[in-house]
Amino acid sequence: MLEVSDKASEMIKEFLKTQEEPHTIRIHVHAGCGGPALGMALDDLQDSDLQFTEKGIAFLIEKELFEDAKPIHIDFIETEQGSGFKLTSNLPAGAACGGGCSCC
Repeated sequence: MLEVSDKASEMIKEFLKTQEEPHTIRIHVHAGCGGPALGMALDDLQDSDLQFTEKGIAFLIEKELFEDAKPIHIDFIETEQGSGFKLTSNLPAGAACGGGCSCC
């Protein structure tokens, strides 16, 4: 399951108005000092992807990643430190750092 909050949907649609093709959002995993985390980027459909349309926005995610991370919730938050997208999921935490990070 992929859920997108109303605020996140509004902010993604505003962003997409300023972009050239593709207008498809890829949900991907990246590793950092805090362990693996989900992120978003513009991308094209690949053979190993699942495609979802939520609130009029097309999302892509690799099938295996989706199975590991579902359910995925995308929100847009505003705090005193700033604002941005917050992706939450059941992605396993893994190691805190794989080494080579400046924070290790």
